[in-house]
Amino acid sequence: HVDHIVVLPLYPQFSCSTVGAVWDELARILARKRSIPGISFIRDYADNHDYINALANSVRASFAKHGEPDLLLLSYHGIPQRYADEGDDYPQRCRTTTRELASALGMAPEKVMMTFQSRFGREPWLMPYTDETLKMLGEKGVGHIQVMCPGFAADCLETLEEIAEQNREVFLGAGGKKYEYIPALNATPEHIEMMANLVAAYR
Repeated sequence: HVDHIVVLPLYPQFSCSTVGAVWDELARILARKRSIPGISFIRDYADNHDYINALANSVRASFAKHGEPDLLLLSYHGIPQRYADEGDDYPQRCRTTTRELASALGMAPEKVMMTFQSRFGREPWLMPYTDETLKMLGEKGVGHIQVMCPGFAADCLETLEEIAEQNREVFLGAGGKKYEYIPALNATPEHIEMMANLVAAYR
């Protein structure tokens, strides 16, 4: 017998298209039950202390390995602009993570930039777009960039191919000199501990 469920969608920044879809599926499953347990649903963890610290430590490790770049670019998965216009607070949650991470790193705001990737279709998506921004930065003479995707709990094709490879070629092809991708938190002990602490708070 299950009395209580804690649901942790692995999307650090809320969006109706991701976390909202998890909620919809949970409600669909529970709608078939005659009795349902208590539910704790973790909406997001965009500004969670352990999450921000884990990101910051990952960035510091990259800086130590490759040198501090001219710019740290934080690329989040995009959503149609229409979703935000209709009330999805995803862009605000991305800005929150960006602000908190820059603060944890002690970096000046102008050294950290937020962009959005993976758009498709004809309608406008959240801007600025990652690929266009990297092209512009290369053309403007920015030499060294490191890129992180804080919205991805684990690496996938969109980070390992689109960001680490394709967008690297965009930047270098536009005149940039050095480009490194900072991996997602993946299965690192720090990430696992962060998730355990998040869930434990609702037990």
